[in-house]
Amino acid sequence: GLQGFEELYPKEMSGGMRQRVAVARALAADPLVLLMDEPFAHLDELTAEGLRQDIYNILFNSETKLKSVIMVSHNLTEVVELSDTVFVLNGSPATVVGKVQIDMPRPRSPREKQFDQYLDLLYSYLTKGKVKNDV
Repeated sequence: GLQGFEELYPKEMSGGMRQRVAVARALAADPLVLLMDEPFAHLDELTAEGLRQDIYNILFNSETKLKSVIMVSHNLTEVVELSDTVFVLNGSPATVVGKVQIDMPRPRSPREKQFDQYLDLLYSYLTKGKVKNDV
């Protein structure tokens, strides 16, 4: 998604371009664990979907060293799509109010009924602060 923009300085890039460069830079180090804080926050929906797919393909490629991704996100859809285990934080200071295992086959689609059930469960933790474990 950055072809044709190789000569730009960071100040000349959009926020989305800078975000893609940051993710690419992190992946270029061939890490075992990837830490991401709101990696798709400044991207339009189509670009974010493409980057999520890229990370998914890298994570589930048998040739990659990458074994785990720890991601901070406020986007529940991307959380259900990409996560196996979700720790829900709420309050100030942030405390763990729930742990949810996402037990769905991959690839996951937001059109699946079970996907919506996980969204509802995560949303309930955020809005009610209930302390529960799993689905």
